[in-house]
Amino acid sequence: MIERLIDSVILIDHLNGIEKATRYVSGIDPQKSAVSVITRAEILVGFEADESDIVKSLLDQYYTFTIDKGIADKAADLRRQFHWKLPDAFQAAISIYHTIKLITRNSKDFNPDIHKFVEIPYTI
Repeated sequence: MIERLIDSVILIDHLNGIEKATRYVSGIDPQKSAVSVITRAEILVGFEADESDIVKSLLDQYYTFTIDKGIADKAADLRRQFHWKLPDAFQAAISIYHTIKLITRNSKDFNPDIHKFVEIPYTI
């Protein structure tokens, strides 16, 4: 059963060699973790084609959530309510829709005291 949606910033930190991120990513069960198609695209756009195979194998160890109209509708509601950027609203919508934690470092938009679906595993 999937327990968490890993936000792009966590994996970007890991790929950039930030030790706190690497410790976190290494300590989670990939079978209980997911990324979204948004995270996949955001990560892959930062790498050249010759590097993308390594990054794809990292991403492929996690389940990948897609976006359907229910999630799109929820993202639109969240964007209107919280004025989040659309990718952030989609991440939140996926987490809420599937009743899983959104693992992010973005405490500016996703204050875990306000948004109970959010978990901030480390700060830098």
